[in-house]
Amino acid sequence: MAMAFKMATTGMWVADECKSSFMEMKWKKVHRFIVFKIDEKSRLVTVDKVGGPGEGFDELAASLPNDDCRYAVFDFDFVTVDNCRKSKIFFIAWSPTASRIRAKMLYATSKAGLRRALEGVHYELQATDPTEMGFDVIQDRAK
Repeated sequence: MAMAFKMATTGMWVADECKSSFMEMKWKKVHRFIVFKIDEKSRLVTVDKVGGPGEGFDELAASLPNDDCRYAVFDFDFVTVDNCRKSKIFFIAWSPTASRIRAKMLYATSKAGLRRALEGVHYELQATDPTEMGFDVIQDRAK
């Protein structure tokens, strides 16, 4: 497996599939969201789940575990008050309170490297429970 990008601070690698899936979401609109996870043994950030174009925010929220950290990107489509269709990409750092301390630290220190590999993210959210990344929060940030 080819490695696309090494995160210098943590020694983590971002798998090529992460960047290619993100580009497909951004340009081709074939994914609504992507969930990423860190494999601690291989020190590799990989794609955990991909949401199809018909899936929405509820499916993304259901894809995030209650007891482990993840990263996610969500392509939010909306209509402005001027009746213009827009799309904004959100990066979500999911770190629930029930997750292990080691996982929280690993995800926190690796976040910037993954963000650099995913060019075109508009907003970032840090969430420890579902209310911090709710659909209403995303709507408010996008407008």
